[in-house]
Amino acid sequence: MAQFINPFSDWGFKHIFGREISKDLLICFLNDLFAGEFVIKSLAFGNKEQIGLSKDSREVIFDIYCTTDEGKEIIVEMQNRGQEHFIDRALYYTSRVIVNQGIKGEWDYDIRPVYTICFMNFVDPLLPLGKFRTDMVLADRDTGKTVSDKIRMIYLMLPLFEKTEAECETDFERWIFVLKNMNTFERMPFLAKNAVFKKLAEISDLRTLSKKDMDKYEDSIRIMRDAYATYKYAIKTGLEDGRKQGLEEGMAQGMAQGMAQGIEKGMAQGIEKGMAQGIEKGKAEAEHQKNIEFAKLMLSDGDSTEKIQKYTGLTIEEIDAIAQSLH
Repeated sequence: MAQFINPFSDWGFKHIFGREISKDLLICFLNDLFAGEFVIKSLAFGNKEQIGLSKDSREVIFDIYCTTDEGKEIIVEMQNRGQEHFIDRALYYTSRVIVNQGIKGEWDYDIRPVYTICFMNFVDPLLPLGKFRTDMVLADRDTGKTVSDKIRMIYLMLPLFEKTEAECETDFERWIFVLKNMNTFERMPFLAKNAVFKKLAEISDLRTLSKKDMDKYEDSIRIMRDAYATYKYAIKTGLEDGRKQGLEEGMAQGMAQGMAQGIEKGMAQGIEKGMAQGIEKGKAEAEHQKNIEFAKLMLSDGDSTEKIQKYTGLTIEEIDAIAQSLH
């Protein structure tokens, strides 16, 4: 039976990497990620709420946001499912942190490097096919020479990492193997290779969690599973609705044209339109359900209605109803 935290739950990821007590784990991981480029001796967790560019802009929330001893700003994000514009979203978040470095008055645009690291539990079709790690920098397209080191985005598509425990040769590969499979382990591997994995085992051992932390972890797992189930159901429903609507629209259009070719074309167009509408509707329902579950967690932590509304987009009436259901 598995005995370690699932790092792909929101609470689990932050419990492992986002606390002062486990800061050395994050430092070790980042140093292994950037092996040979620079060494991080210390880091400080920053305010994850980066103020928007205007008073009407919503704040951007990162999973982990920190600054190294050299002044590099690093965003570490964990994403379980794909999004249509995930690559652009990462670019937008990274750009926000750069823009927030601006100084009023005289300034020579001497900005600090900002790195975004994305753990992806899915494969994004826009990234190079079959490549586990994609490292994006500002470079000349013809020569490949880096023009600026001030913005960098690293995408780690975990489904494409296929090495076994015995095949892992570097500490970075060992990190990825452990994080990808940790929620299935009965024992932590690589304990003899590096002491950091012993610390990781201690931090992530489910048996050491307090009742309060275990409750938060189980809530996080439930939200993750519910969101996944809702997403899968939405896709299935969308496909079924799309086929039905497509058949009806295709038949009607085809009959109006009075030709077998028209029926086939109309059905294809109708199915495509219906599937798109059904999937979009399903995604919206899944996102709304995710916000409801997130609101429950925030309510259990004693957060105010205003704060919950700010981060979930739910109405005050919806939040009040959720609060009533918890009593």
